[in-house]
Amino acid sequence: MKFVATAVSGAFVVEVDARSDERGLFARTFDARSFADRGLAPVYPQCNISQNHKRGTLRGMHYQADPRPEIKLVRATRGRVFDVALDLRRDSPTYLQWASVELDAIRHNAFYIPAGCAHGFLTLEDDCELFYQMSEVYVPELARGVRWDDAAFSIAWPFTPSVISERDAALESYGQEKAF
Repeated sequence: MKFVATAVSGAFVVEVDARSDERGLFARTFDARSFADRGLAPVYPQCNISQNHKRGTLRGMHYQADPRPEIKLVRATRGRVFDVALDLRRDSPTYLQWASVELDAIRHNAFYIPAGCAHGFLTLEDDCELFYQMSEVYVPELARGVRWDDAAFSIAWPFTPSVISERDAALESYGQEKAF
């Protein structure tokens, strides 16, 4: 595995070293020791999937607040998505900056998103599925979000979403009090 730093402090694209032959492909997608050696979360007590039927579906920007902020390791298991990490950590050198990666089921890459960052994605084709490894269990009363199109962040989405939930569409603009 290769860990590639992004524009957000502590966020990494995780690339696999795939081996192919006449049988197909084999690749290690996670190794706790490799993550721990880099100071990254080696344990994920909860896993989730997100299925998305239509190109242009947007989910985000979501995070879980203190005292149980979550680290996410996100991978596309079907399709391609434009995946974003947004730094909401006041003490971070990349506070209010964002990083993106195209997650692609064919490349088997993943995005490691540190605690204190909001996460969202936009599907680039029909029939996408994402697999999330979470460092914390979901606590509904700590679930938070900020607007995907907030001018405070100026995220350069590849195109305007065509499918967005009522909840995500109603998220408020960012306020400094929301920062970690």
